Amino acid sequence: ARAPREKPKAEAAPKPRQAPTDEAQMAAAAALARLELKPKAKAPVCSQESIRNQVRKELMAEAAASEKGLPEEEKEQEEGAAAPSVSGVYFICPLTGDVVRKDKKEKHLREAIQAYFSVDPVAASIMEIHTFNKDREKVRVGVETMAKYLDNIYLHPEEEKYRKIKLQNKVFQERISCLEGTHRFFQAVGFETKTLPVPGQGKETQGEQFYVLGEEMLARLEELRDAKEQLLSSEPLRARLDRQLRLFQPSAQAAHFELPDDFYNLSADEIRREQRLRTEAVEKASMLRTRAMREKEEQREMRKYNYTLLRVRFPDGYILQGTFYARESVSVLYNFVREALRDDWLPFELLGPGGLKLMDENLAFNECGLVPSALLSLCWDAAVMADIEAAAEQQPQSPLRPELLARVQTLP
Repeated sequence: ARAPREKPKAEAAPKPRQAPTDEAQMAAAAALARLELKPKAKAPVCSQESIRNQVRKELMAEAAASEKGLPEEEKEQEEGAAAPSVSGVYFICPLTGDVVRKDKKEKHLREAIQAYFSVDPVAASIMEIHTFNKDREKVRVGVETMAKYLDNIYLHPEEEKYRKIKLQNKVFQERISCLEGTHRFFQAVGFETKTLPVPGQGKETQGEQFYVLGEEMLARLEELRDAKEQLLSSEPLRARLDRQLRLFQPSAQAAHFELPDDFYNLSADEIRREQRLRTEAVEKASMLRTRAMREKEEQREMRKYNYTLLRVRFPDGYILQGTFYARESVSVLYNFVREALRDDWLPFELLGPGGLKLMDENLAFNECGLVPSALLSLCWDAAVMADIEAAAEQQPQSPLRPELLARVQTLP
């Protein structure tokens, strides 16, 4: 950074402002070129959008309108003055794009996957298998066994025995039947449930149940192979944390946070009890504990938080707010801020509470003491900003994106 220029003496006549240096003009030209050449956001893929629309239609037919989107009080906040913090933690459904509250997330995800059966039953059943069975080792074993069944059919289509799966088979029961979504997968790829006689027993016996692959699927073996590959390569479907990006006018209340219970692992009663006990014992504890003991206890305290609400105050006073996982890295916050800038290449630093620079972007928020909430400050690179301001022919624009400034809110 450049050293600050000395202020002119009081008795000296003010000097006329000099024209920008060649270096300043080059910096400004580069800044304007970057702005003009910055790539526009890509338009959504039509097929993905049509799928989302279809799933939304299915959900609207099955669920009440009150269960969709943000709660009414949140909508009112967006239309008027924003609350000082947030009303809860929200997620974005990857299938519908709907924003749902944390406690409605799993229910909405189930409904969305169920609706997706009308679009792609094979893919929907695979989503069920990977998403709703929590034991990942059981899922791995079950999926590999299912893939083996399909492999045998694909490699030996002439062998009738490979096209039949006995439902009471011990391996099938222990590895596959116990998993949610597996039966719907077999049905989706073309298997039918049939009762077949047991060899060596009389016709009067009831027989046993099998999955039998339909004859028509022998002409579509490539589809069977593709389904197997999709089954093996899929991952659990996860709703994405909604950052709930907000921009606030400068306010003296920026450091004031009121957080809902969604931000904590503990129940509300447990949180209140722990806060009371800490308040009563804080003086005694600070005298008796060593520094190492205090740091260990602080780390244990940090693990109680699942999420954190962070605010970044810009030099002009504007406040950018977002919701993050407590275990996300500081680099995520830097990217969050860059995405809010008119020019994301502008260099800056983030200062935590107390003015400490966040140098190590690999550290998690809970390792930096930035949970369950924190107010940070942003500092520009002084040399770059000075060059840009010197080269500007008009009043410098705000570094924030215009669409954010158009939606700026007020902290009460």
